[in-house]
Amino acid sequence: MSLSALLAAAPSPEPGGSLDEAAKQAGNAASWVEQNWSTWLNTGLRIVLIAAIAIALRIAVRRTLTKLIERMNRSAQAVEGTALGGLLVNAERRRQRSEAIGSVLRSVASFLILGTAALMILGAFEINLAPLLASAGVAGVALGFGARNLVTDFLSGVFMILEDQYGVGDTIDAGVASGEVIEVGLRVTKLRGDNGEIWYVRNGEVKRIGNLSQGWSTAGVDVQVRPTEDLDRVRAVITEAAQLMAKDDPWTERLWGPVEILGLDSVLLDSMTVRVTAKTMPGKALGVERELRWRIKRAFDEAGIRMVGGIPAQPDEPSAADPTAAMAAPSVYASATSPQSLATTPIPPAAPNLMK
Repeated sequence: MSLSALLAAAPSPEPGGSLDEAAKQAGNAASWVEQNWSTWLNTGLRIVLIAAIAIALRIAVRRTLTKLIERMNRSAQAVEGTALGGLLVNAERRRQRSEAIGSVLRSVASFLILGTAALMILGAFEINLAPLLASAGVAGVALGFGARNLVTDFLSGVFMILEDQYGVGDTIDAGVASGEVIEVGLRVTKLRGDNGEIWYVRNGEVKRIGNLSQGWSTAGVDVQVRPTEDLDRVRAVITEAAQLMAKDDPWTERLWGPVEILGLDSVLLDSMTVRVTAKTMPGKALGVERELRWRIKRAFDEAGIRMVGGIPAQPDEPSAADPTAAMAAPSVYASATSPQSLATTPIPPAAPNLMK
């Protein structure tokens, strides 16, 4: 078969068939785009507007909180190093407390703003949020049960910081541990113990807090003297020593009131106890007690007042030596008629029987 015959037998394509179909599809696409472009543009503009407002609001809130915290820190640093700062303000404690509160507020603000923006963006896509919110609620409940200790520690730390229960530099008794606070966190508080150890206390485990560094402290000293001492003289010596101490630095700032002599706390046959107290700066009671004991002891030594436990009084004339002190006690075996001597005497042998 020739080539011309094959071409004649082949079916001829319809004129313009493929071009008409492509033109029809392009027209349908153009009409669909023309019908929906306004919806797309509206949705896109809403998403961009929501994201822009959320980002701008988040930046503004975080900057406002940061400036507020910096202002609080500047007000604390302004009085640092002065007498007012030593009495009322602990700059490091104020700084850590403000930083912790600012961190919590910034995190909460970011979560609320960005979470709300995300839900609004999903709503712009006409997505049903009810199943999503229900699933998030169930997941949140499960996570809350699994991490309840972590949530408890976090919430306890937040309320502890907001209520200013204690801060850096305070000496506290947390029940499970006691010592000086060296770091305050939202989950864990670090304490320095008396022997230098560091305690990590979870905030959720603290059931009670005894703060020894807030308000004011009381220094108490018990002075034991002999019952033969003149009480009026003892009072005068203690008062003079306390007045001299109140005029010297740094005790003039650490003493918040005059040293008071409450009187006799106990009277025994060999001693009597005089109770001395003073109101001091928070956390400085131990140092005041030590200095007060030091000064009272020196004042007593200068005045010739003896305290209990000192060198016993020596008699004016030594007593005559007892001549029988070096003699041993008489022995019961020295007498031959004593029952002990008779008991140890050998039994004489029996006499022979001559009747045999």
